[in-house]
Order: sequence, then structure tokens, then C-alpha cells
Amino acid sequence: MAMMTSCNDKKTAGSAIQQEELKVYDPQKMLVRLSVIEVYPEYLDEYLAAAATVGGESVKKEPGVICIYPSHLKSDKCQIRILEIYRDQEAYQSHIASEHFQTYKQGTLHMVKNLELIDMNPLDPEAMQYIFRK
Repeated sequence: MAMMTSCNDKKTAGSAIQQEELKVYDPQKMLVRLSVIEVYPEYLDEYLAAAATVGGESVKKEPGVICIYPSHLKSDKCQIRILEIYRDQEAYQSHIASEHFQTYKQGTLHMVKNLELIDMNPLDPEAMQYIFRK
């Protein structure tokens, strides 16, 4: 016999991220950033693994981290781009203070040839609430 669960059971049993998905963010408070990173070729594989790990951990563990999406240029894998979206400035500050981010940051400093952080303004801020719900 299948066990029946109520909506309340699902809500309380879910992770912080699942519960956070029910909230609507103020798109005017969101922090949207593009990290433009160039890594030294000899550290490429190690850096890519670290970036993928911290991105996944951050999204899973931190309710205010909406997106950390690392990728590299098809034409040059040493050119990394990370799309970062945070609920607000407070969520970003919490993220950079987290243990997993500090491990990534301190562990990859010597691998990074160049880093530029570019804060962005969404062209359609109201659409932000729908982007990751599909």
C-alpha cells in the first residue's frame, strides 16, 4: 500500500532550496554578476573541477544562491565565464563567507591569470522570477 503524504509533509521534509523556490524574489534586489576568468593552461583541469564543485555546492546549500553557472569558451577552455545570480547583496556576502567558497577561492588563487567581476542589470527584471522555474 502506498503511503500518503500531505502537502505540509512535503514542505517540511524538503530541503531549504525546495522551500526557497516557493518564494518570489524582488528582481530589483537581485545581484547578477558575470565573472570573467582566465586560468593558466597547466591548471585548467584542476580549476574546472573546483569551479564545478563550488558552483554545485553553493546552489544546493545556500538558499540565496539562485545560480552559479560556470562555463568556458568553446574556442579557449582557459577562458572561464561564470554567471552568478544571488537573491540580494546579503546572500552574496553569505556566499563569499561560506566554507566551500573560501576553500575554492584560496585553493585556486594561483591558477587564475586574470579575474574581472562584472555586475549586470537585467534588461527585463520581472522575467527573472521565471528563468529557473521551467
